[in-house]
Amino acid sequence: MLTEPVRADQVCAVILAGGRALRMGGIDKGLQPFAGQPLVSVALDRLRRQWPASPGLIAINANRNLETYAQYQVPVWSDTLPDFAGPLAGMLTALAHCAERFPYLLTVPCDSPLLPLDLLERLSTALQNNTADIAMVSAPESAPDGTTVLRRQPVFCLIRSRLAPDLAAYLARGERKIDTWCARHPLAVVAFNTPGDALPAFANANTLQELLALQNAQSTQAIQATPNPKPPCPL
Repeated sequence: MLTEPVRADQVCAVILAGGRALRMGGIDKGLQPFAGQPLVSVALDRLRRQWPASPGLIAINANRNLETYAQYQVPVWSDTLPDFAGPLAGMLTALAHCAERFPYLLTVPCDSPLLPLDLLERLSTALQNNTADIAMVSAPESAPDGTTVLRRQPVFCLIRSRLAPDLAAYLARGERKIDTWCARHPLAVVAFNTPGDALPAFANANTLQELLALQNAQSTQAIQATPNPKPPCPL
């Protein structure tokens, strides 16, 4: 039995930028430049350009440089739990702010600047068609042996806001693993591996070197997508 369709205006989206970024030297990852813009600005742009409609509200979860994040003129929410408790803490914080107004929460990390523009639409469809409580991305990754495998990307997910009390109880027990919590609920896993899906769409930058590699990948894709110029008209 299918549930009611998920409308974009029923969705609150949050960009998770509240981590320590230890593998990036402890700098504020969301404010690092990518193609001339801070990563958080790129994520905001990708969410605002979601097809066929953008989320009803977009917010940022951050625990540092709050005045800088506030300049993006969207709500900025800091973790309600202390000590940088991980992405689930950011999700819980977002749910605490938006659950009364929005029945769904879309989460994306700040360090995956190539996220697809149909992310919300495909997760929404899967959530509805599978009568699930959570819809999660799986995406191709290169395995050590050179093969390509599908791996779940639990920070990219669409969650029913009614799960907020369960998440709060899970975190109160000291649990922190996002994939373990998601597995407790009816889950729809959405594979982004169709011919039109870009391979690095969900790649994330844990180090400055990885961030540079993602920027180079974006530049290469842009060059490949540029049509050949027309030959000059003969004299």
